[in-house]
Amino acid sequence: MHHETGHEPVDPLGTASDVVWSTEPPRLRRPVLVAAFEGWNDAGDAATIAARHLIDRAEAVTIAEIDAEHYHDFSVTRPLMRLVDGERSIVWPVTRILAGRLDDTDRDLVVVTGIEPQLRWKRFCRQVLSVAEALGVARVITLGALLADVPHSRPVDVSGTTDDDELRAELDLTPSTYEGPTGIVGVLTAACRDAGLPTASFWAAVPGYVPGAPSPKAALALLERVARAIGTRVSAPDLEIASGVYERQIDELVAEDDDT
Repeated sequence: MHHETGHEPVDPLGTASDVVWSTEPPRLRRPVLVAAFEGWNDAGDAATIAARHLIDRAEAVTIAEIDAEHYHDFSVTRPLMRLVDGERSIVWPVTRILAGRLDDTDRDLVVVTGIEPQLRWKRFCRQVLSVAEALGVARVITLGALLADVPHSRPVDVSGTTDDDELRAELDLTPSTYEGPTGIVGVLTAACRDAGLPTASFWAAVPGYVPGAPSPKAALALLERVARAIGTRVSAPDLEIASGVYERQIDELVAEDDDT
């Protein structure tokens, strides 16, 4: 996108904006913003799979994107070359903002999803906050998944934390006591909290001995937990079926390993 004035657009927080709106910011009903990112925060792809199902549930459509130019090292997150009808084009990594309606609740849904950026996390969070302000977001939920010492055969442990007293009481959450390295999910959670937005974070535990495989079981548990927090119902028969297959496949792998 080119701007005829030669100046970068400025967001409501006073910083140059990398948010490209594809439509005027829609008027939404007390929207809840759900954020999930591929990468370090997304063991078993559980967070982003859950986010995609929320997008489908709300029939959410893309309303804006955050331009990747300032936030990605393209030698790490490489653009893709596409060939369609003989025409070549480059598809750049992008963070998408989608909005949709949840017909069984008095809230609308905003989803922020993409690949975890490598650069300028503080500025990136300001872009997300500018979107939240433009859309009148009432609360934020961030999603993540981590590798843990948990068995694949047990129900998935989903932890929920918040520093907001009202959310803590409403959703039966606890304050976060984590200390250590963090990703964009942790940084965005803190940025939203510091901006005065009621913010909660849900994390699913994925067995550490199957680190590379997508975990539909963890995704389903995360989806059900965030749906309860939003106050909506979700149906994900595909994840239910895939969860059974996932368990059986790991059972077989574990049995083979025990035999050798």
